[in-house]
Order: sequence, then C-alpha cells, then structure tokens
Amino acid sequence: MASWDDIYCRICENILTNGRQVHNRTGVDSIKIPSAFFELNVGKEFPILTTKQLFIRQAVLEMLWIYQAQSNDVRWLQERNVHIWDLWEIDENGDWKDVNTGKVLKHFDPSYAHTIGTAYGYIVKKMGLMDRLIDSLINTPEDRRRIMSLWQDDYLDTAVLPSCVWSSEWDITDGKLNAWVHQRSCDVPLGLPFNVTQYATLLKMIAQVTDLEPGFVSYSINEPHIYVNQLDGIKEQLRRAETYEYLKDKSELELLCEERGNLLQMKNLDKNSKEYQILDSDNKIIDILLDPSTPELILNKEVTDFFDFDNSKELSDVKLVKYKHMGKIPMPIAQ
Repeated sequence: MASWDDIYCRICENILTNGRQVHNRTGVDSIKIPSAFFELNVGKEFPILTTKQLFIRQAVLEMLWIYQAQSNDVRWLQERNVHIWDLWEIDENGDWKDVNTGKVLKHFDPSYAHTIGTAYGYIVKKMGLMDRLIDSLINTPEDRRRIMSLWQDDYLDTAVLPSCVWSSEWDITDGKLNAWVHQRSCDVPLGLPFNVTQYATLLKMIAQVTDLEPGFVSYSINEPHIYVNQLDGIKEQLRRAETYEYLKDKSELELLCEERGNLLQMKNLDKNSKEYQILDSDNKIIDILLDPSTPELILNKEVTDFFDFDNSKELSDVKLVKYKHMGKIPMPIAQ
C-alpha cells in the first residue's frame, strides 16, 4: 500500500476513534478532530490514493482552473466535463440555491452569474499570485516571503465558499522545491484526496518550469472531518486497506479469507503482476487486489512555461502510469 494511503487511513481512523460529532452550516453532522499534519516526499512517490479510485483528469483540471486559467467561471470546468463546482454555481439571477430544496442560500450581484464569486482563481488573478511566485523562484531563490494566500478579507462576502485550501508557502532547499499547504476545513473523504494530489501536481509542474526538482509537500489541516453520511464509505476504504496489508504475506491473505468465509483466487496479469480476487460464498467478486506498485505522474518535458501546460479536456501534457487502485467508493457531498 502506498505511503499516502497509509497516512490517509490513519487520519480517518483517528477521526473515527477520537473525533467529536458536531453540527455545521450544511445541515449534515460531521465528526471532527482539531487538526492534522503530514509530509509527503513528492520527488520519491507521487501521492494518489489506491484504496479507492481517484480521477486524475478532474483533479488536475480543477487545479489548473484555479492557478493557470485563474478563473471562477464554472462553465470553464463544465466545458471539460468536470462538475465539481456545479453545486456552488451562482445562477443568472445572482442566486446560489440549495440543490435539493431550491431555497436561496445567498444572493449576489447578477454579474457573478455562472461563477463561484470572488474565490479561488478570482483571487489568484486579482493578486497576481502565480506570476509573483514563479518570478521569485527564478530570480530570488533565497526569498522567504513566497506565500500565495487565497484568504483576502475584502473578498470573502462576495464568495460562495471561501477557499478551503487557503494558503501555500514555497521554499527552495538544495535545488528542490517544497510547499507547505494550509487548509482551514477539510472534507476528508472527498476533498483531501483531490487536494493532496492537486498540490503534488502543482509542485511538479512549477518545479519543472523553474529548473528545480520536486521535494516535499507539507500539509496542515484545521478541523479535518467526516460527514456522518460518509461513514459507510470510509469504513469500506479502511477495510480495503486492512485487506491490502495481507498481500505482504500470501498465506496470511488466505487465512483472512478463510476466516471471513471468502474464496481467494489468483491470476497472472503479466510476468510481473498478479491479480488476487476475493469471492463470497456465491462466487461473486467482492475485492480485487493488485500487486502493489508506485504510481508515477509524467509531465511533458517540453513544457517550460507553467501557462503552456495543456488545460483542454484531453489534458495531454499529464500522464499517470502504474496506477493500480481498488475501485470507486461513492461518497455523498454536503453543500
């Protein structure tokens, strides 16, 4: 199991074991802990969950929407078949509505129609954050003031959702680019897997165009939480992680299946890779485990300007290889 999966599952277990159930603005209770912190060596291992499938195209395009296109227009994403922000789109009357009840949650000037208001990409563009960051990395590598802050007080009231990942700090040490990412609130089942993969990709892209090597992403979270309607999905993911650990010893995996009343069968995918299928008493496949591998994110080496990375629907300059996952886990979203 990848190191990021291990870190992620420990955060989930901590929330389930030590978290406190609280009310929040969405109307769906969440279980939270005060904070979490972890570090990932992006230069050594690209962080993307394998205990459930993560859709890399959607994740990277959302990141490019914010930092490259510097947009708040939801239609930019929709044109690329990415619908992450549909629930927060302001309509033509300037209303942001509850998708289930139609109730107006907040009214904006109609000029903000089809956007999420003054958040994320709007702030990046308004404050010139990406241009300043890249210029500093190239021209003043010793700088200790490289902060991209999406939290701008003057623009919070006109944002549908103030930025969850609100700040990042950037450092060069021994020719390696490192980032410290700060998140004010974190939907662990849905948001965190995307956010971590996104900032790892952003780090690799910026490192490439500034002639640096990718280093660490350090990640700090205030109030990581799991919504109560996501508990079944998280428990399934933790069960998968537990089962995956038994791949280290095939006899232990066989014993686990025997204790659960399951059958285990194996087939060779190629000379270096095997697939282990776990079946229930009706011979229905309930788990598919693959020999562990380390996913790699490959960028088009010919791109030397961050703003030249392809942001079309095809995302042709980004390729994920050796990605073996255990399948999708549906998770409800709280608006």
